[in-house]
This record gives sequence, C-alpha cells and structure tokens, in this order.
Amino acid sequence: MSAPIELDIPHQLGKTAVRERLDGGIGKIGRLIPGGAQVEHRWEGDTMHFTVGAMGQTIGCRATVSDSNVHAIVDLPGFLGLFAGKIRDVIQQEAPKLLK
Repeated sequence: MSAPIELDIPHQLGKTAVRERLDGGIGKIGRLIPGGAQVEHRWEGDTMHFTVGAMGQTIGCRATVSDSNVHAIVDLPGFLGLFAGKIRDVIQQEAPKLLK
C-alpha cells in the first residue's frame, strides 16, 4: 500500500447539507472512471467510508465532514500508487462538484 492521498475540500454549506450532497453524489464517482465502477458507502458519525472498485482494484476512502471543509483520505493499492499525483489532481478537480 502506498502513502494515502489526503486533501481538504472547503465548503460553506454546513455539515447537514454536505452530508446530503455526498449521499446524493457519491454514485457519480463511478461515472468518472472509464468502464464504470462499483461504489459502496456507509457513515460513521461525520465520516463517510466508501470503496470504489474498478478494473480489478479496490480503493478505500474516508471523507470527514467538518463545519468548513471535508477532509478526504484515499488509500491506493500498491500499483495505483504510481499514479497518485494524477489521481490527486482529478480528485481535487472533481470533488468540489459533489458539493454543488
């Protein structure tokens, strides 16, 4: 396992609105991946735990909602760690769209 990707996505929506938007938008992740992906999620308090499975790989993720941001941690399997920079760039670009 490579080092996780960590990033913060700022918001001004409040925790409840962010949780609702994440619940409604989490399925969009699968459409961003060529060939599609299976996305499963569950909440523990203010943290959404979710997995994205595609092309024989499973990526574990956590998104913790606070009053001013969402702190995301993405655990990449070994091989995908080679693409961590590119994956981080895509997440940073696409993640704020889940909150709109």
